[in-house]
Amino acid sequence: MSAATTAAPRVAERVRRIKPSPSSAAADRAAALRREGRSIVSLVVGEPDFDTPANIRRAAAAAMDRGATRYTTLAGTPELRRAIAAKLARENALDYGPDDIIVTNGCKSAIYSAFEATLEPGDEVVIPTPCWVSYPDMALACGAKPVMVACPEAQGFKLAPARLAAAITPRTRWLVVNSPSNPTGATYTQAEWRALAEVLRGHPQVLVMTDDIYEHIRFAGDGPAPHLLTAAPELRDRTLAINGVSKTYAMTGWRIGWAAGPRDLVEALGTLLSQASGNACSVSQAAAVEALEGDQGFVAESVATYRARRDRMVARINAIPGLACTPPEGAFYLYVNCAGLLGRLTPDGRRLATDDDVVMHLLESAGVALVPGAAYGLSPYFRLSIATSTANLDEGADRIARAVAALR
Repeated sequence: MSAATTAAPRVAERVRRIKPSPSSAAADRAAALRREGRSIVSLVVGEPDFDTPANIRRAAAAAMDRGATRYTTLAGTPELRRAIAAKLARENALDYGPDDIIVTNGCKSAIYSAFEATLEPGDEVVIPTPCWVSYPDMALACGAKPVMVACPEAQGFKLAPARLAAAITPRTRWLVVNSPSNPTGATYTQAEWRALAEVLRGHPQVLVMTDDIYEHIRFAGDGPAPHLLTAAPELRDRTLAINGVSKTYAMTGWRIGWAAGPRDLVEALGTLLSQASGNACSVSQAAAVEALEGDQGFVAESVATYRARRDRMVARINAIPGLACTPPEGAFYLYVNCAGLLGRLTPDGRRLATDDDVVMHLLESAGVALVPGAAYGLSPYFRLSIATSTANLDEGADRIARAVAALR
């Protein structure tokens, strides 16, 4: 027997138990088909198709010109943390000081680091489902058990208080809530936050993570986005509010996120990140200050564009027999119910048994790239991103309609 067959695996078990991001895998598959010469309409990536606003780009250039290209304070520059604190007060009525905030390399880093800093083997993380694909695998990577709580379309894809109460055990360490949600766009009201908070009051060991990255991309209601901590300020000492500039300001590649919360959690993140990654990019931090403090006209304009795209694509999808889509309340995705296609046959005789089958059929036969609902924990659906041009969306809808019409 060779040494290769008897040696222990070189990759740690905690890494072997997780899987690559399904949305990244779908994007990679679409790119591979394009390289083969196929015409592909990709409706996969959750990334604004707009350029970063010019005033933000100018602020980055000015930072480079004045030499702001060195290490910053680990938790982020004082200027950026003050800007974040002011934003939280102005837009969310939340009172945080700069020392209650840490800047990270995107929101994903903040979420993973919070898990890494707090989870012990066997702890549980309650995750309302459908959910962003990375939450459960992050929990697994940190030795915890993701507890997936189904939130069906009939309840607006939102966590019901009774289901939350049933999911909590003595091992529950975190509840993760994302509003507006990826992939469904579901958005909690103040009353719904209060109802969830009532359950949480009885379980003081449970920490709460609010992923607020889509807070500005909302299609109903005026004024500040509803937030758990304005509905239930008594939960502040165990809530970590995660946010960043990626989605609101079309700054995905700048990699700036943050966490605001109890001082001990923020300091723990700082300790961990001091060994794991160091500070976020200095130039990106200067750009983020301008994003938060500068002209906010881009935000309203981009949301109006997303709203128009949503309305157009919901109508297009709902006109296709076998597909159905409830208009999302926020974010820039449609979560399309494809139950009406299951059991049907493709032109070459393959039966569509799952949403994975549907998505693969639409990719291979029509050249439309989507992400199956199984990736988000609730089937049979697929996610369709509207963060692309109207022309691209129309072409995608046309191709989907033709592919569905060809089914038997």
